[in-house]
Amino acid sequence: MFTLAHIVPWGRSFDEYRRMFALAEDDGARSMLGCADGPASFNAEATARGWRVTSVDPLYRWSSADIRARIAAIFDEMIDQTRRNAGEFVWKPPITSIDALAAIRAAAMNAFLDDFDDGRQHGRYVDASLPSLPFRDGEFSLALCSHFLFLYTAQLGEDFHIASVRELCRVADDVRIFPLQALGATPSAHLPAVTAALRRDGFDVAIDAVPYEFQRGGNQMMRIVTRSAARAGRGRTGGA
Repeated sequence: MFTLAHIVPWGRSFDEYRRMFALAEDDGARSMLGCADGPASFNAEATARGWRVTSVDPLYRWSSADIRARIAAIFDEMIDQTRRNAGEFVWKPPITSIDALAAIRAAAMNAFLDDFDDGRQHGRYVDASLPSLPFRDGEFSLALCSHFLFLYTAQLGEDFHIASVRELCRVADDVRIFPLQALGATPSAHLPAVTAALRRDGFDVAIDAVPYEFQRGGNQMMRIVTRSAARAGRGRTGGA
């Protein structure tokens, strides 16, 4: 049985999402899906800016109190793991040290927790997971997937990755996935197969540099758009 003990909640901020996915200010006018958002503050901060974001994650089936307790239970271990593997990361502003990382992660997850109950009531946090999402074809203009696909290459197979990215492309005509590295800061072995499958499906697939790098070498995202969207200019990325 899938339980909260299987989940390692680790949330990133709006600013990190903005840089990871090269989001421009006018992207805020688009309907967005955040997939595998976990306890990120992206939805809370984006909503406060007037953006329209729906986040999906199996974490959202639990109460805010349960999620808060799980975060507290794993937080120190996550920081200790990062300390032990510090050479895999790039320490530059705003994440200049382990202490800075801890402060940024804690602030992001607290912002999520403060927003979660209201957001879930209004349908902004949905209990769902890849490779099957409860949304209509083309329901979103832009779908973002942070620190799930490709990161868990050893845990999730090639077929799962291909099915999951196809599902994201079903619900949005502009899909962005970050990072493209597996745990351990090594390139994902699934990247060539996913790219080839999507191109056979008729999508435009690009690997774009982004203005974000914390995992060493992890400064690229995959961007997938339908060719009709690309011709209409909806697949462009903004600056930092």
